[in-house]
Amino acid sequence: MDGKGRATDNVFIERLWRSLKYEEVYLHEYSSPREARRGVARYLDFYNYRRPHQSLGYQTPVEVYTKQYQCITKKVAVTRQQVPEMVAEIGL
Repeated sequence: MDGKGRATDNVFIERLWRSLKYEEVYLHEYSSPREARRGVARYLDFYNYRRPHQSLGYQTPVEVYTKQYQCITKKVAVTRQQVPEMVAEIGL
């Protein structure tokens, strides 16, 4: 990182930590580090798979990622279908 725009680079991770603290950590009194790890893991699962995000159009991060991944794989599939045609044109 070059130091330029550092505040904007950190805004997403800072928002995640703020949500984690206010929606999980401050609401529970953990009796051990193991229990705290389980609570944080449970919250991160909720955050990524079930909690809608306003900035993502009220979709979950997994829904957005899956849609982007499907678009990419469709483009790759089309490209793979074109390979035999290209090979035939070249005469290999």
